[in-house]
Amino acid sequence: MIITARTWLWVTMAALLMMSVGNTIAQDATEPAKVAEATAPAAAKASEAVAEEVASISPEMFTINNLWICIAAALVFIMHLGFATLESGLTQSKNTVNILFKNVWIITSGLLLYAFWGFNSMYPTDGNGWFAVGGWFGGSLDNVKQTTSAYNEGYTLWGDFIFQAMFAATAATIVSGAVAERVKLSTFMVFSIILVGFFYPISGYWKWGGGWLQEAKFYDFAGSSVVHAFGGFAALACVLILGPRKGKYTKAGIKPIIGHSMPLATIGVFLLWLGWFGFNGGSVLSADPALVSYVFVTTSLGACGGAIAAIFASMVILKKPDLSMALNGILAGLVGITAGADVVSEASSIMIGAISGVLVFAAILIIDKLKIDDPVGAISVHGIGGVWGTIAVGIFSADHSVLTQVMGTAAISAFAFIAAGGTFFILKMIMGVRVSAEEEHEGLDIAEHGSPAYHLHM
Repeated sequence: MIITARTWLWVTMAALLMMSVGNTIAQDATEPAKVAEATAPAAAKASEAVAEEVASISPEMFTINNLWICIAAALVFIMHLGFATLESGLTQSKNTVNILFKNVWIITSGLLLYAFWGFNSMYPTDGNGWFAVGGWFGGSLDNVKQTTSAYNEGYTLWGDFIFQAMFAATAATIVSGAVAERVKLSTFMVFSIILVGFFYPISGYWKWGGGWLQEAKFYDFAGSSVVHAFGGFAALACVLILGPRKGKYTKAGIKPIIGHSMPLATIGVFLLWLGWFGFNGGSVLSADPALVSYVFVTTSLGACGGAIAAIFASMVILKKPDLSMALNGILAGLVGITAGADVVSEASSIMIGAISGVLVFAAILIIDKLKIDDPVGAISVHGIGGVWGTIAVGIFSADHSVLTQVMGTAAISAFAFIAAGGTFFILKMIMGVRVSAEEEHEGLDIAEHGSPAYHLHM
């Protein structure tokens, strides 16, 4: 007996709400809120603690560092607008509302899940190297250890949380574009909760939370593998189970399904590039002037290298300069440089980006030949680009081992593929993962939401 998708969605949401309420109650029981007294006394305590308890950083520098981490978090938030416009531009107009709705769901549910469980399971005070139990991240404003550099020399607990939470939601956004135009909305909503809330923090902990990959000296500065390869290989697993869009692969060959708005797609890519300054620049985890500016430069050089390489590849192979390939070249260059933006030279960043651009061009064509339907090229950009960028750290930086980099990216990619594939397959058995042929033909805006994105009057 197949339980309706709507029933499972409500059950999942109810469980999430119960978990959040329980964690909040538990937090309130251990640390009673003092809302009326918190602000001024807390500020005074914070200043005193910085001055008296931590001699290695001044109150002024602590303030600047914390401000930068919050600005970087805001820039990464802008990336979700970039993903929304890029994905909707590269897909058909009849599915625009559906694309936008999924992106709204991902960022809002993702932040809540990361607060209620993910943050403390990814950055635990104690763990076994492979897995840690999470829980509510927050604390009272008058807790000096959370408001001053007694927590961290660079920023507060809340600055840390909001920056990392923006990263977490990106993993499901990558999957959203790959499964566009035929995935059942309610199933995707449940899947994204599980992916962002539980699976992403596990492999993230392996590296960034001090787990076994960190112990093995695996290096991933800002997430070529931890974020991008994770999302790319999770997307691959889902696409293989979901199958291609109707009419994409015919007896006569591959039929292109053209996106409805290249202006939207282009705006999306430039928004993503803007957001990447926070994605990589914020990963310095301080406002260090030399390192932040250096990372800004290598990030942009990687993007340019990727774009130019993809443009020339399309001109040589396809005989015409292809805009979508140029856009994906930019993104591939950004993904590729992310793992080593702080440790490779300026010239190396261009080379890493250029190879990323060639790889993404080739991967998009090969994946299409294999009849794996990815409307936005997410698997190629984030999966292939993420693996290459991680390995490139070992090639272009003398301080890191190629073998260790291969091991680390393989472990994260394999975990994402197996965890996402297993979850998606179970959801297929319980809820179904694909809309009907009639709904796909009509468009998900009408079938799933009852409203088109555009109302054109002739």
